[in-house]
Amino acid sequence: MSDFWLYFNLGLHHVLDWKAYDHILFLIVLCAAYTFSSWKRLLLLVTMFTLGHTLSLLLASYNVVSVSGKVIEFLIPVTILFTALFNLFTAGKEKRMEKMGIFYIVTIFFGLIHGLGFASFFNALDSGGGILPLLEFALGIEAAQIIVVIIILIIAFIFQTIFRFNKKDWVLVVSSLVIGMVIPMLINNWIF
Repeated sequence: MSDFWLYFNLGLHHVLDWKAYDHILFLIVLCAAYTFSSWKRLLLLVTMFTLGHTLSLLLASYNVVSVSGKVIEFLIPVTILFTALFNLFTAGKEKRMEKMGIFYIVTIFFGLIHGLGFASFFNALDSGGGILPLLEFALGIEAAQIIVVIIILIIAFIFQTIFRFNKKDWVLVVSSLVIGMVIPMLINNWIF
């Protein structure tokens, strides 16, 4: 049971680490267009991200996939930027929901990229423990993501209810702020 808590806590801290806030930025832009009324759809998106994240760790741990850390460190902010730009271009458009199938696939793909960013550290820590530590780690990631999503939804509710932001303005402001935070990450990790 102590191994479970070790890997579960590692997953929690992987997401909730304020020094490595890229994961939180991705969750912020992923959640920006949602409210509590669409929690099931949002939970499915977050779980798809965890699935992609876990799959990339699995593939990396069995040496099926190996990607340069420098490339991954550049691609992670690219995923955040693309998600924020998607929000900017679709804010206030109800047809956004028609594209959800593609959005789930893209979210899994972005999870794959984010997982590869943590693969070398996880592999060094796991030292051949098999799939169980990976699943325990994934549960920690999922729990932490749900915590972050609930906080984001509460903040969105406060701004949209008390401060009277309409949903479109909320999505535009949040996505723009995240873009402003992710541009320095792109510049610092530029690979070209």
